[in-house]
Amino acid sequence: MKNLNHGSHIKNSKLRGEWAEMRFMARAAEHGLMVSKPWGDSAPYDFMVERHGRVLRIQVKCTGCKHHKGYKCHIDSNGVAYRPDQLDFIAAYIITVDAWFIIPVPATHGQLELLLTPHRKNSRYARYQEAWHLLL
Repeated sequence: MKNLNHGSHIKNSKLRGEWAEMRFMARAAEHGLMVSKPWGDSAPYDFMVERHGRVLRIQVKCTGCKHHKGYKCHIDSNGVAYRPDQLDFIAAYIITVDAWFIIPVPATHGQLELLLTPHRKNSRYARYQEAWHLLL
């Protein structure tokens, strides 16, 4: 049986983010993606993934912040929205329900946070839930 609170106990946000990045690397590898991490932390993305010569830039975010019937996920960089010329996808992980959202940056419309509702099939971002195929 899955432990759905596996990362919830990590209180330090930097450590929790690093843990989510490791989870992303494992899931991406399970889907046959080659994962590369840029040296240092100056790039606006956390990873590059490659498959069959196609390279994409990914920013990983995680949340467990319950908000109404969903989860609030901050997708900004120090209060500034990511632009499509900086990265290609946001990989947002909801810790408490073990769900990934693979969201193209243009679909975020420059927002600083998203409300992700993994249990609603008709929600705004439902088509991006577990959408690993977008990276293939």
